[in-house]
Amino acid sequence: MAGSVNKVILVGNVGADPEIRRTQDGRPIANLRIATSETWRDRNSGERREKTEWHTVVVFNEGLCKVVEQYVKKGAKLYIEGQLQTRKWQDQQGQDRYSTEVVLQGFSSTLTMLDGRGEGGGASSGFGGGRGGGAGGNDYGDDYGAPAPSSSPSRGGGSGGGNFSRDLDDDIPF
Repeated sequence: MAGSVNKVILVGNVGADPEIRRTQDGRPIANLRIATSETWRDRNSGERREKTEWHTVVVFNEGLCKVVEQYVKKGAKLYIEGQLQTRKWQDQQGQDRYSTEVVLQGFSSTLTMLDGRGEGGGASSGFGGGRGGGAGGNDYGDDYGAPAPSSSPSRGGGSGGGNFSRDLDDDIPF
């Protein structure tokens, strides 16, 4: 089908320390569980309600796996961009089961840490992913495994990739 899009954006907290596995040829695969929540007030009782959804995230990109392995821990707040994939597998009784996961692979994936030790840092495997969203790396996608440099506190704590944040003038006339 022409013109279709498969893109997932999540902002949530990691429910447990990531699991890192390796393929037979040594490439890493990271598995995460991300919780997203919504809250509202019940109209009848005025009581505050909360609903949490759990999402399985699988990272195949080597650079992003390095970031996950080194910096992501239980409770970390993450911004994730990936694609939905459903895979079929069989349980111990031979029954077909299906799992839908958010997959980060290739050049269209992003993982950005929003708090904690790597505040403002993160990684992107997309070309041009280093601008604007706090993603690390540069416009050519070749340093996406390294965390982005921290910006000065006068710029609000966020960080752009490459040298972009150093090129900004602090005297903005508005």
